[in-house]
Amino acid sequence: MNNKKISKENLIKTLFLLTGIISCAAVVIITIYLVIAGIPAITAIGLKDFIFNTQWASTAKVPSYGIGAFILTSIYGTLGAILLGVPIGFLTALYISKIATNRVKSILEHCVNLMAGIPSVVYGLLGMLLLVPAIRAIFDLPDGSGLLAAILVLAIMILPSVIKVSLMALNAVPEEYEDASLALGATEVETYVRVSVPAAKSGIAAAIVLGVGRAIGEAMAVMMVAGNVANMPSLFQSVRFLTTAVAGEMSYSAGLQREALFSIALVLFIFIMGINIFLNRLLKRSGNK
Repeated sequence: MNNKKISKENLIKTLFLLTGIISCAAVVIITIYLVIAGIPAITAIGLKDFIFNTQWASTAKVPSYGIGAFILTSIYGTLGAILLGVPIGFLTALYISKIATNRVKSILEHCVNLMAGIPSVVYGLLGMLLLVPAIRAIFDLPDGSGLLAAILVLAIMILPSVIKVSLMALNAVPEEYEDASLALGATEVETYVRVSVPAAKSGIAAAIVLGVGRAIGEAMAVMMVAGNVANMPSLFQSVRFLTTAVAGEMSYSAGLQREALFSIALVLFIFIMGINIFLNRLLKRSGNK
């Protein structure tokens, strides 16, 4: 019996090891491929011109391959979505975890799960049919497509990730912490804010990381509401993100234009990796403190 248990444990450990190796190998392969495919265009165009030039005209007679406007648009769009979506998602998770009744909690959790399962193209379609005309009418604009519409759509799209991860973190806080706080005379709201939230801060930070990744990596929904024009970022002007630049031109690209699109993908990949590394180090530093 002991030999059978040991063999099963070894088999399971080997299986876990293989899945871990496959995951790491996938990241390594993607990294190598993007580097090999993206470096030639950066070398031909010049790193400074490629990153800091704000004019993109890949199909012009004299083409220009500057992605500075795309980078700024992606940064502004991601920050705007995080500033809007994270507080709403976190407060929703706090309400579901600590305040809502069992019936309301069940309904809200089903709604969040449903939101997580909605395809990106559906968010983009609803944004194009409802949000863009509303922005056009409210602000009296010739076209409602732009950075504002993209920020609002992204803020809605990151809600499921933020809510679910924050909810798991809040539910994992031991009840003894809250009971001790209440026994010392703190109100329920004070207990939630000063005890439950600090105890769950690592999980909440992980939710923010997932939200950033979802916002910066979205393409289809953003393409449908942002206008997809290579302008400098402005709330009420059509813009193009790094992701939409790749998705919008890859189907008909060739030569240096195609290589430049792979270079954009490389920049986006490095950008996301940098954000993850920064946030993870920040979490470890705060955890050590």
